[in-house]
Amino acid sequence: MDVGTTLLRGRIVSDGRDLDDAWALVESGRIVEVGNGSAPTADRTIAGAIVAPGFVDLHCHGGAGVAFDDGEAAIERAMAFHRAHGTTRQLASLVTGSLDDMTARAGAIAAVAARDDRLLGVHLEGPCIAEARKGAHDAALLRDPDAASIDALVAAVGAMPAMITLAPELDGGMDAVTALAQRGWRVAVGHTDAVVEQGAAAFDAGATLVTHAFNGMRGLDHRAPGVLPAAFDDERVTIEVIADGVHVHPRMVRLLFEAAPGRVALVTDAMAAAGQPDGDWMLGSLAVTVTDGVPRLREGGSIAGSTLTMDRAVRVAVDAGVPLPAAIDAATRVPARALGVDDRFGSIAPGRVADVVVLDDRLHVAAVLSRGTLVPQD
Repeated sequence: MDVGTTLLRGRIVSDGRDLDDAWALVESGRIVEVGNGSAPTADRTIAGAIVAPGFVDLHCHGGAGVAFDDGEAAIERAMAFHRAHGTTRQLASLVTGSLDDMTARAGAIAAVAARDDRLLGVHLEGPCIAEARKGAHDAALLRDPDAASIDALVAAVGAMPAMITLAPELDGGMDAVTALAQRGWRVAVGHTDAVVEQGAAAFDAGATLVTHAFNGMRGLDHRAPGVLPAAFDDERVTIEVIADGVHVHPRMVRLLFEAAPGRVALVTDAMAAAGQPDGDWMLGSLAVTVTDGVPRLREGGSIAGSTLTMDRAVRVAVDAGVPLPAAIDAATRVPARALGVDDRFGSIAPGRVADVVVLDDRLHVAAVLSRGTLVPQD
């Protein structure tokens, strides 16, 4: 229901900056004015400690008991769960599957995206990843990024915006990076055994992201480092991090922000168990047990995604010593820019879509606006 105008009041944190005693006026689903001090009148006022742009998640597999693999109703349910935690725009990530299965799942995502622009597209995490760094992916379903496989994935996705995680050191990997980048795909280097020189070559070939830094890749070894130092050196590259206190030590989270200021994107990598009790779950074709909120494969014990939400990722980053404006930026403008949609989303500024999250003084969600409409909270 249209409530007319909405006035948001609090400390506005957006675009890496903050403005005290501030306000933003929303009308017809858009931010129309921003200022501080004396504010205009409005039909509704929402106040909080922090007013920030709605979160943008590049890497999420599900939540609320369902995965993005599970069809259109499941996609909508998982999105609604994450939206209540402040994620107003996102990609739907798919784990490695057969080409036929990934085609069908991409089709369901495309159908939802066609009617709900809060779903920004699809992220294919696999199948062209390195077996040595596969993590929670089924080794039997991995494949090299040969021309036939790439053509099949492109056909499956169609015109929908797409991102893919692949290992550039595989046979055909660099050619695949170039081919997909030329088609407008966002290519992320991840689940890779590549060394720093191969990472630099992949970025020169068109890759623009790193999938969940430090996980599924070589570390910062002093003789044979993985791709991260190349990403630190390349201003074109956005670096994902899962800030859940488990995937990456807090000091290493802070290191990323120090090494690549303005280029770190907080992601959830959440799976179906996000928002659900501990227990037994599936991630793609693999059995997972969640204990104390941490999903691990039943065979081998590899971490299998997370139960993270974006609001908690911001809190974990801040607790790690990341300044609040940088942490908010990593959950909003940085991922929006990585997808080329920062002209509409990820900022509180006149003309932007009114996707807004209001946080209390402990950085918990107090209210969420999605396209100017208040999102129900549990």
